[in-house]
Amino acid sequence: MHNRYDLIYKKLFYHFGPQYWWPADTPFEVMVGAILTQNTNWLNVEKALGNLKKEKLLNPHKLYKISKKKLALLIRPAGYFNIKAKRLKAFLHFFFQSYAGNFKKIRLVKTYDLRHELLCVNGIGPETADSILLYALGRPIFVVDAYTKRFLLRHKLIKEDAAYDEIQNLFMQNLKKDVKLFNEYHALLVKLGKDICLKTNPKCAACPLKSVNKLP
Repeated sequence: MHNRYDLIYKKLFYHFGPQYWWPADTPFEVMVGAILTQNTNWLNVEKALGNLKKEKLLNPHKLYKISKKKLALLIRPAGYFNIKAKRLKAFLHFFFQSYAGNFKKIRLVKTYDLRHELLCVNGIGPETADSILLYALGRPIFVVDAYTKRFLLRHKLIKEDAAYDEIQNLFMQNLKKDVKLFNEYHALLVKLGKDICLKTNPKCAACPLKSVNKLP
């Protein structure tokens, strides 16, 4: 099994090359982006982040102080803007109440404990929490999304009812726990899902993973 997951990574990397993901200037931008990207595409998130940058608000202290109504208007391009404004405010409340908005303090917390805390914040599920942990805080935890589950299902590596943690463990238990590896691997699976392993009319003939199922 270990060889299979290594092979998947190598084939994807050879086919697509490095993805340079997550595109952000600061860890806080990653955190905000992780919440904004729920149920939308990245182009919409970029527009919302662009609005915040224009207003010079992409800063935890400044974003914490503005009203939920103003925040919702600024992030409107990301869709579900009222819900996402509420979720961003909930995250900011947690960040300031628990860590005074200080990245040095939040970095001191063990990954398991911090993940549990994040999952208790309204609107933050496993994928968002793990994106924050991996991409913003550099923790070796694998992010699972719809693209990951889709490719695993089509290659019969999981069952339809596989839970998030079950899918995550396939990677965590069969790969070296390395931030750079998990970062690139997840980004490559997103690329695969967007370009080839489409939700409808997948381009199976062009898939770089055609031979993966032949491994024991």
